[in-house]
Amino acid sequence: MKLLSVNAGSSTLKFRMYEMPEEKVICKGAFDRIGIEGSNFSLKFDDKKIEEDVELKDHNDAVKILLEQLVKNKIVNSLDEIEAVGHRVVHGGSKYANSVVINDEVIKEIEQLSALAPLHNPAALKGIKAFQDNIPNAKMVACFDTAFHQTMPKDSYLYSVPYLWYEKYGIRKYGFHGMSHKFISEKLSAMLEKKANLIIAHIGSGASLSAVKEGKCIDTTMGFTPNAGIMMGTRSGDIDYSMINYLVKNGLTLEEIENSLNKESGLLGIIGKSDLRDIDDLFENGDEKAILGVTMYTNRIAEYIAKYFIKLEGKVDAICFTAGVGENDDIIRREVIKKLAPLGVILDEEKNKETLIRKGKEGIITKEESTIPVYVIATDEELMIARDTFELTA
Repeated sequence: MKLLSVNAGSSTLKFRMYEMPEEKVICKGAFDRIGIEGSNFSLKFDDKKIEEDVELKDHNDAVKILLEQLVKNKIVNSLDEIEAVGHRVVHGGSKYANSVVINDEVIKEIEQLSALAPLHNPAALKGIKAFQDNIPNAKMVACFDTAFHQTMPKDSYLYSVPYLWYEKYGIRKYGFHGMSHKFISEKLSAMLEKKANLIIAHIGSGASLSAVKEGKCIDTTMGFTPNAGIMMGTRSGDIDYSMINYLVKNGLTLEEIENSLNKESGLLGIIGKSDLRDIDDLFENGDEKAILGVTMYTNRIAEYIAKYFIKLEGKVDAICFTAGVGENDDIIRREVIKKLAPLGVILDEEKNKETLIRKGKEGIITKEESTIPVYVIATDEELMIARDTFELTA
């Protein structure tokens, strides 16, 4: 069965085509700058790569060109071969704890939830509609980034604010990066041959951790929005909300503050850089701000790991680093694990340095006597989308 795994952004559309259940990637690519001057697309299949500048007025143009290219390059003989399309949808609210086949009701729910994800859900809807219009016989599946975290108990997802805010406005912790946390949870549970208790650290430019008990999420760091939790590349993470009113009184607008907290804070705000490759070089060479920023950053990660260790009653089968930084930054991993020494976690320096996903190596980076093994595993959100889509439509 051939299916597409799709991630539509406001001006982008990324895709992979899979042969399922073999999980073979047939092709992959992306459309960029949709609706903006200088739009283009790329398509990789076999040992070939096609890149072209094309006019893309909207997502429908992108989908039409994608489907034309699939037939033109004989990746499929007919569009009828594409039996399903799985769509990443950032926000599923509290209603969806699993991926679902898309119908009119699901479309309406995603539209209503756009108020909670104004940049992402409308873009996902554009992608869904474009594929519905162009391959109407294919089944459509919505895969929600919030779904995996909906197993959290109420005492984890509620904020200590008036309960009416939860009932009337939906104010609660939702969590994000769910497709990644789900993928790692399933992979590690298979490796350990049990429904494992895990602490998963998805550390990229955006970052979140989750506590997983017997395969189900019981807490996560991101909250009502993806800005909560740990310090990130450009996001602040947890803050004292009172500073917002103080800054407004000092002349900043709410829009300026929100923009700064999302795009000018975190590592960028402290160090002036958000790319960990640059920051690591500065840190290793003794740059004062880099040392400060990395210390703050790794403190926050270690603090949440310790918190989740307690939440899991000390019964943790594994800690896992994943996503861009977690998979490839041995310096950040080292600095976090050093702070976990009170829990009996002991780093193997050599294994940590050589375990880099970009070099094709994953595995355990702690010593045998470590109380908890720490893994580095590559995440694959596109494959998770493909698996959920196949399971619902095969």
